[in-house]
Amino acid sequence: MKVDILVAEIGSTTTIVNAFNVADDNASFIGGGAAPTSVLQGDVQIGLTAAVADLSRCLSVDNVDHNHFLATSSAAGGLRMTIHGLIYDMTVKAGKEAALGAGANIHLATAGKLTAQDLTEIDAVAPNLILLAGGTDYGDRETALNNADMLCRLESKAPVIYCGNVQNQPAIKLMFTKAGRQLYITENVYPRLDELNIEPVRALIHRAFEDHITEAPGMAGIRDTVGGTIMPTPGAVMAAARLLHEEIGDLLVVDVGGATTDVHSVTEGSEEIAMLQISPEPMAKRTVEGDLGMYVNARNLAEMVGLDKLSAEIGMDALPIFDNYLPVPQSEEQLALTTRLAYHAASIAIIRHCGTLRHTYGASGRQTHAVGKDLTAVRHLVATGGALTRLPGRRDVLQSLCNLNASGAMLYPKPGSIGILEDSRYIMASIGVLSRDFPDVAKALLRKYVNKEG
Repeated sequence: MKVDILVAEIGSTTTIVNAFNVADDNASFIGGGAAPTSVLQGDVQIGLTAAVADLSRCLSVDNVDHNHFLATSSAAGGLRMTIHGLIYDMTVKAGKEAALGAGANIHLATAGKLTAQDLTEIDAVAPNLILLAGGTDYGDRETALNNADMLCRLESKAPVIYCGNVQNQPAIKLMFTKAGRQLYITENVYPRLDELNIEPVRALIHRAFEDHITEAPGMAGIRDTVGGTIMPTPGAVMAAARLLHEEIGDLLVVDVGGATTDVHSVTEGSEEIAMLQISPEPMAKRTVEGDLGMYVNARNLAEMVGLDKLSAEIGMDALPIFDNYLPVPQSEEQLALTTRLAYHAASIAIIRHCGTLRHTYGASGRQTHAVGKDLTAVRHLVATGGALTRLPGRRDVLQSLCNLNASGAMLYPKPGSIGILEDSRYIMASIGVLSRDFPDVAKALLRKYVNKEG
């Protein structure tokens, strides 16, 4: 059997391969196969080949051939990045927004001049990519130049993206050339005070990731199988969210996973709140909560919520259920607990992602400011990931997530204002990587499979 496109999602534990056909502009999801990810065996191709074989079994065919093979990856630690800028709430924050939106896991962020201790910490992280920002255009030059010189001394050979003061570009390029280190240069991520310019940086992060993914442990063979685009999995979900925004308007995407919970929003917010904001926020924003996982962090999440509260919510003692807690619930008791944990993981992650109104008092009286991301214009909550697309009680969970702002304290829509959509085949990441080379196909798949019926 031959299909038009295969897309692999190479996760930390599981590799999924999804098949798509495109005929007369009618894009269709054909099916998916899965196998354990084989990064720890030293060759990602083992898992990829096994997942394609499983796809063949699921489709009841001898083998599956393809015209195009694309991939997303969060294996081998995903896209590990460190961020370095001048002022934490300005250039460092801008760099973090760009990196998170591109799908990175940020392991270290520093402000000001790098020190020898900072270099030791960067080497300990062993990043795949380093982002160097600092200074508005034609503003401070010294800090970024100092930091570029320091980064050239790293033992780690990770490539560096420079997205700081444009005046420094020639000097920094010369430094890295003399040091024999790889450097990417793009526009300033913070060119003027209170102005974010993160899209060029995001695009370059994806390019650098694709250039260097083969250098990650166990990933050397990926290019022998995947000939097309490769993106970080969270970055692919963001790409799909941005494309869906073009179709339906302002939205929030929530993915509750085994180790983390990701929230993506694509919205400009309201003009009323924009008048109150004291710092810029990107239109497309991602946050990742490393303490809100359904399996790896399940006990920590339960303790955060409170075991007594959880027990009351599910009508039974929650603590004994953890004795045989599995990634996929195998009992009615665990199903009840897992469903409730999914709600709490998602609600806490949304609250952290969402901005608030704050009041300050001074000589002129009370002043109201908006801090953080304005989600008041969001009209669609999109559920993706296993928990929010597979659990039997997910619709009640999702409805509760739509009604989080009963108190009115959040920059979030009022109850009853948000509609629910489901990534019914759990293919948003695949659609996101497809959007790079096949945008019309990606849009058709979003219209067909991200729907209200689930």
